[in-house]
Amino acid sequence: MNKHIWTDTPKTRNTPNQRGAERTEINVPARLTWKDQRGMTRFASVITRNVSEYGVYVECQSAVSIQVFRLVQFQLERDVREDDGLPAALRSGRVLSAVYRVSPGSTSGRPQGLALRLMVDPRRRAAAMPDVAEVAEEAREAAPVLPIAVTA
Repeated sequence: MNKHIWTDTPKTRNTPNQRGAERTEINVPARLTWKDQRGMTRFASVITRNVSEYGVYVECQSAVSIQVFRLVQFQLERDVREDDGLPAALRSGRVLSAVYRVSPGSTSGRPQGLALRLMVDPRRRAAAMPDVAEVAEEAREAAPVLPIAVTA
């Protein structure tokens, strides 16, 4: 016989943020372009909800049939590309991206969402990440010096 125990409080996870770059919340129009399974070019108008140096989350104004891992061209509308808060890759125009999550829309009005991984040069990404030795040295310098009691 199996017993089920129900609790009123959901379990929460205390997992550290493992993102390589911080997200920035935005609300700007963009376009996606990709080829479907038959090789036909498809387009979609989207609203960009947040960006980071390596990823973008967009909401589709109308539902699109697109699969995970599909390569797409992501492009912000021309009049919003010059914002200094945007990652450099997004200011230059089209960015090759891979769809890595598809969130279905709902009948209650929530739009379909797509998480895109920007296909940026890995050397640029590695250059943007801090050197482990430098971070460790900064932590040692910032740590307070505590006296140590020696007993004989």
